[in-house]
Amino acid sequence: MSETALRSRKPSVHRLPVTGVLRLNSPAEIWYKPALSVVVASAVPDLLLYSLGRLDLVMYTMAGSLCALYGHHLPYARRAHAVLRVVLGMAAGLAVALLTASLTDSAAVLIAVGALLAAVQKVFCDATRIGPPGNVIFAFVTSAALFAPQEPGQVPGHVALMLAAGAFAWLVTAGPALWHREGPERLATARALDAAAAYAEHPGARSRHAAAAAVQGAWQSLLASGRPTPVRRGLERLVVHAERALAVPAADGPVPGARPDALRRWARETRARGPVPGPPPAPGTVEQLFGIDAERTGRRMRHGRRAARRRLLRALGPGSPVLPVAVRTLVGCALAGYASAALGVGHPYWAIVTAASVHQANLTLSWSRGLQRTVGNLLGVLVFAAVLPLARTGAPALVLCVLLCGFAAEALITRNYWLGSVAVTPMALLILEFGGVQPAARLIEDRALDTLVGVAVGLVAAVVVTNRRASGRVERALDAAGEARDRAERTAADPAAGAPALEAARRALTAALVELRDAGDVASGEWWQRALPEEELLAAEQAGHRTLAATAQRQGLITLPPANGAV
Repeated sequence: MSETALRSRKPSVHRLPVTGVLRLNSPAEIWYKPALSVVVASAVPDLLLYSLGRLDLVMYTMAGSLCALYGHHLPYARRAHAVLRVVLGMAAGLAVALLTASLTDSAAVLIAVGALLAAVQKVFCDATRIGPPGNVIFAFVTSAALFAPQEPGQVPGHVALMLAAGAFAWLVTAGPALWHREGPERLATARALDAAAAYAEHPGARSRHAAAAAVQGAWQSLLASGRPTPVRRGLERLVVHAERALAVPAADGPVPGARPDALRRWARETRARGPVPGPPPAPGTVEQLFGIDAERTGRRMRHGRRAARRRLLRALGPGSPVLPVAVRTLVGCALAGYASAALGVGHPYWAIVTAASVHQANLTLSWSRGLQRTVGNLLGVLVFAAVLPLARTGAPALVLCVLLCGFAAEALITRNYWLGSVAVTPMALLILEFGGVQPAARLIEDRALDTLVGVAVGLVAAVVVTNRRASGRVERALDAAGEARDRAERTAADPAAGAPALEAARRALTAALVELRDAGDVASGEWWQRALPEEELLAAEQAGHRTLAATAQRQGLITLPPANGAV
């Protein structure tokens, strides 16, 4: 679609949701993994410091321990690299914060640096797609460090403590590879099978997108997992079966040989610790896996790494869709910090962290997160008031309360963000107790006020700093989907095209369609935005899935009935 046609549409203002924002969801499938990881990664440093009588240093080791929250959705080969980047990024942010704190005690300067760090961390997390918990943990650590009393000579030692705890957190997250090497790939494959079964039972645009995203995620997990093993070979064949269910358009009826009950049974068996299920090979499986091997080899080669770096640089470039959200974060965090300081709150960094947590991919999501954060934090201060007498009975009780809050936060946050915040808030307040006893009433008052200020100012910044690039992302996604569809059609029509070329073309088209739907979802929740080309989006998705089906037929994965007016 042309840019002129897009610009000719009138901007639309979207209603912000109220109902359903606090509704509880089903717990995440692996909620216990980050919960247990952060407890183990925190408990060992805490106990060491307790034995040395230096619990006042917990804040610095906690910065490293919290790195254990990241990467649990990634295969272990990629997780090791991702968590290492998180640890180094956390160390860099902590070093800047501590050095700034040691050089000045000006609240205005500290708030400005905190807002700038929060914006940089937002860009880093969004551009690398590091996944949950995103930039909030980074903002929490660096903002708190900015307002911690510090001398220049103490900075290297405190950063070293963080790095030591971060190294242990890396071991905690990567360690399960020793006894469950293909665990993340098995889970991603099972999700793809379940999503394909859901689409086969209830076909529709949303279920198709969910299935396509799950299948794409499974392939990405398998391609990033390292060298093929017999288990990974079996998982690849299962993903092919999931793709078969997705390949045939809904109008053509169920896919022969790929019943929803069979897909779900394979998903259950894949999640288990036993052997990977071995269904009959799908047509074209051998040729498709040959194409997968070619793509895996290309990723390991130098040009594959250069392409990955180019994609990251494009994500950080001037036209990047993550930059407007980063500007919102910068403005919102700075204004929230200054407003908190003007009100005389003793901990303005809480307002900075609250504003950083509010800013999501679009205004609708930011509004929802603001409501969730408000409810969760206000309930959380009540929990803090209830557990504080127990925590003050001694250092062991304080350590235990912090660990339990950390576990509860990760166990509950997948149900809804507000429920996790009920545990995060007392944990953040209890961490202050390691540095010395503070008046409980003042802590509760400051935390509640900072929450209200941070949410209000953060939402105002999200409204004022508009994200006009969201529509531009949709336009680019439409163009990319059209180009990928044209390539796939040319490849499918070429009698000389081999299995690697067909597989690469089909995989590129699938990725383009997933990006198209994601871009449309983000833009649809933006505030003052050009109206979305809904008809063009729908037509592009339908044409893309028809081409996917034709390409799958050319590969021998499926057999379609003769077209009678529509493929």
